[in-house]
Amino acid sequence: MVATARKKGGRRLAAEVPGSGGIPRVRTYIEGLDERMQGGIPAGSVVLVSGVSGTMKSSVAFNILFNEALRGNNGLYLTLEQSSESFITHLKSLGFAIDKVDMVVVSSVVELDSKLSELKSGKSAIVLADMSILRKGASKRVDIGASSLVSMVRNFVIRMKAANFGIFVLDSLSAFYIISKFESPRQDLFNFFGFLRDSGVTSLLISEMPLKRDRYGDYEIEEFLADGVIKLDLVERQRKVTREISVVKMRATKCSNDVFSLEFDKGRFRALYGGQPPLI
Repeated sequence: MVATARKKGGRRLAAEVPGSGGIPRVRTYIEGLDERMQGGIPAGSVVLVSGVSGTMKSSVAFNILFNEALRGNNGLYLTLEQSSESFITHLKSLGFAIDKVDMVVVSSVVELDSKLSELKSGKSAIVLADMSILRKGASKRVDIGASSLVSMVRNFVIRMKAANFGIFVLDSLSAFYIISKFESPRQDLFNFFGFLRDSGVTSLLISEMPLKRDRYGDYEIEEFLADGVIKLDLVERQRKVTREISVVKMRATKCSNDVFSLEFDKGRFRALYGGQPPLI
């Protein structure tokens, strides 16, 4: 599939692909899924990657971030769950060739400013912002000053935009809520989602679904505020558990809402119909 790239400051931001409706898109890099959603996610969208535990939400989000970085659209992964060491070990075990990108670990906005100036010119980069220590209730050890977590995340996004980074992953919303302690959750979330959308950065927000699968986020409004919702699930059939994926919602996109089996092998994701490649 031939893609036409948009560039800014010498970096590739997103691609226009045949059938995309003239909208630059960020691929999910899941074979069989992008073909069913006009080539991918509209660039600049705010998308929930939602599912129960064990559905590879973080891996799916990183897969997008990693493959986009390889093509010049650098990004930032902010983790509030796993430490950077644990996450990198996990990525290597899955077969991601992270040595192909400049993986930069930071633990504060101040450190990010310093590291951005040191990035090797022309090499693909992923910044891994390790905020897991906040999740453990030891925020005094992290240099965020008097700013709230929301303000800190905003500062991360503002700085990565200035450095022409086009992809942002927040892992996860549940941890984000616990640490932030919103006073007016609905209004605060409305403002936060609006900020991400206005930034022009493609944002992937990892959201934990309850086992009852009755909502996509803790406050039951996330799916309405988001531009898109990608749902991941685990389904038991005859004593075998299968991962599944579906695009519940994607604005400005003609997409299939069918449920696909999700297969991961040798560092690549595939979306299948009943174990077979989807008919396009």
